[in-house]
Amino acid sequence: MRDFSTGFAAHVGSGATTLCWCWKLVRADGVTLGFTDHDVALSFDGVTYTPAHGLDGGETVARTGAQTQTAEVLGVLHADAITEADIAMGRYDGARVESWRVNWRDVGERHLMRADTIGEIVREDGVFRAELRSGQYALNVPKGRVYHHLCDARLGDGRCGLVLGPTGFKADAVVTAVEGGARITVSGLSGFADGWFAYGHVSWTSGARTGIEDGISVHSGAVITLDQTVADSIAVGDALTVYAGCDKQFSTCKSKFNNAVNFQGFPHIPGNDFLMRYPSEDDPMTGEGFVK
Repeated sequence: MRDFSTGFAAHVGSGATTLCWCWKLVRADGVTLGFTDHDVALSFDGVTYTPAHGLDGGETVARTGAQTQTAEVLGVLHADAITEADIAMGRYDGARVESWRVNWRDVGERHLMRADTIGEIVREDGVFRAELRSGQYALNVPKGRVYHHLCDARLGDGRCGLVLGPTGFKADAVVTAVEGGARITVSGLSGFADGWFAYGHVSWTSGARTGIEDGISVHSGAVITLDQTVADSIAVGDALTVYAGCDKQFSTCKSKFNNAVNFQGFPHIPGNDFLMRYPSEDDPMTGEGFVK
C-alpha cells in the first residue's frame, strides 16, 4: 500500500480529481528535463515540467517479489527536448526517470509513483518508445569478478591506479578530416607510436558529441578508427581527448605502463590447453615463472 501525504490522499479520496503525470528525467551527464501530459507547464522542486506534445505513459505491470517491473513512455520527438540525434548517440541510455502523480491545481499535492531507469529506446516514424525498468533490474546485473588471464579493470580507474594525466597516456586532439563511418583523422598525435591508442577511448570536448566517450579499435599515425559509426555526428574542428589503450595483457601492463603490481587479472591460472601440454626438451627448466 502506498503511503500518500495527507493532502494528496484527501484529493484522491475526494472523488473529483485533477491529476496529471509528470516525468523528471536525469541523464548520466547531469542534464535534467521535465515533461508532463498536462497542457500547461508545472514547476516544483526546481524543475519545470513542460507539456510534452503527445508524451503518454503506458500501462505498468505490477509483479511480486524481486521481478523487474517495466513500463513504457511513448512520445513524439521534437527538437527542443528529446531529439532523435541525442537518442542515437546514447545520451539517454541508463537515464533516471521519476514518475510523479500531481494535482495540477496544487502541485504541492503530489506523489512519486515510480523511479526507473531507461532501458531500450525504439525510434520509428518520428515517435520514440522508452522502456522504463524498475530498481529490481539492478538485481539482474552480474556482479563480482571472473577469474581469467586478462585484466578486468579499466585503464586509469581506482583498481588500475594508473594516472593518465601529463604522463604520455593521453593527448588533446582536433578532428582534421572525417573519412566516413568510424575513421577520422586528427591532429595532436604526432609524438606517439602507431597502435599506442588502440583499445583506448576518446572523450569529446566540443561538437555534437560533447561529453560522450567512444572506444578506439585501431590507431595508425594520425588516423584512428572508433568502435562505432560517428561520421554523422562529428565535424572538422571538433575537439577530443585521446586516451592510451590497453589490451588487458600482463605483458602490456608491465612493459607499456610499468603497472604490473596493480594488474587485475590472473595470468598464472592454467588455461584449457594446460591439460594437453607435455614436457619438451626445449622447455626451460630454470624454475622461473611462465609469465614475466
